[in-house]
Amino acid sequence: MSASLLLVQLLNGLQYGVLLFLLAAGLTLVFGIMSFVNLAHGSLYMLGAYAAALAYAATGSFALAVGAAMGTALLLGLVLELTIVSRLYRRDHLDHVLATFGLVMFFNEAVRLIWGPQPLFVQVPEVLSGTVPLLGFNYPSYRFVIIAVGLAVAVGSYLLIHKTRVGMLIRAGAQNPQLVGALGVNIGLLNAMLFGVGAMLAGLAGAMAGPLLSVQSGMGEPVLITTLVVIVIGGIGSVNGALYAALIVGVVDTLGRVLLPLGLRQIAERSVADAAGPALASMLVYLLMAVVLALRPQGLFPARRG
Repeated sequence: MSASLLLVQLLNGLQYGVLLFLLAAGLTLVFGIMSFVNLAHGSLYMLGAYAAALAYAATGSFALAVGAAMGTALLLGLVLELTIVSRLYRRDHLDHVLATFGLVMFFNEAVRLIWGPQPLFVQVPEVLSGTVPLLGFNYPSYRFVIIAVGLAVAVGSYLLIHKTRVGMLIRAGAQNPQLVGALGVNIGLLNAMLFGVGAMLAGLAGAMAGPLLSVQSGMGEPVLITTLVVIVIGGIGSVNGALYAALIVGVVDTLGRVLLPLGLRQIAERSVADAAGPALASMLVYLLMAVVLALRPQGLFPARRG
């Protein structure tokens, strides 16, 4: 493999990792801090992608499409929190799983009923459809935009959690909600805000992924599984850990899908290597998670308490 091809794949892995972080950041707030298992997070990602695709088709403005995706996911997240999720906080995680799995099925069927089984396709905005010259090759501008958006979200999340009064209340409420509530803080409002922010980030991830993937019913479940792997590897409740783990998972997955088939070609026929390589590569992130759980159950970058 040439150096330029390796660098391209590293950038692809970085871009994929940043996209995973946009999902993992929101899920970390809900799962890690609020201790709520939200399997419907992938559905919010899917609905954000649909909202962006429809808004872009109607207006031709990608900025408005991203705003529509974030606004739709935020509104839907607040509705879900106020009507369903808030009733489940004190119940077992199994109840969380069953309720949100039901929401996943409902949203998938609703999307299929309204927009049909055929996927929607979103074109990369013309202003971002070019390439950027880099060390002898050209790399798509839009993928750099995804990286920039993800890093901006990472900085914003860090400032929110660690540098604001709201972040202090979030961290305190995660450790002792009864005490924080006794001090006069509206825990219900704080939880609703957190759930809404997590939903909004899922919608943002869906909008950014739209031009790279087909927008279709059920698109949220595969990426949700990988996002949960990211959270476990990084450390449950750690936004910083979610960022680092997302980058690691993105690079490992991307390089594995390229390097494993090449390596297998040295010891097996090309057809066998091309078939077995991607299958083995898809297992790498799960093997990585298993190793992390065995050696460091709290994750590689656990949240600091206190």
